Amino acid sequence: MLTFCPECGCVLQVEAGDQCMRFSCSACPYVCPITSTISSRIYPKLKDIDDVLGGPGAWENAQITDERCPLCSHERAYFMQLQTRSADEPMTIFYRCADNSCAHRWKE
Repeated sequence: MLTFCPECGCVLQVEAGDQCMRFSCSACPYVCPITSTISSRIYPKLKDIDDVLGGPGAWENAQITDERCPLCSHERAYFMQLQTRSADEPMTIFYRCADNSCAHRWKE
């Protein structure tokens, strides 16, 4: 867990104090004693796959192919290819069922 100085914004360091451990700033004279257990459980919100692919309108101009939907078995699906890994890896293909009542999404 990173803790930042309220005075200058630098990362605080943990060091031994006279009676207890303490946070100290290496850029300014700020010092804060650690008197209890400190913990943080903040998890970042993950983006929806549509946000990553360009928002809700991203599928409007997508190409269509003969690919069976694993959920409803519809025979056609929209697809997009994106480079999600390093350049020497193959592109990831994202699919969306062409049946608007299903609209299931998957990737290969």
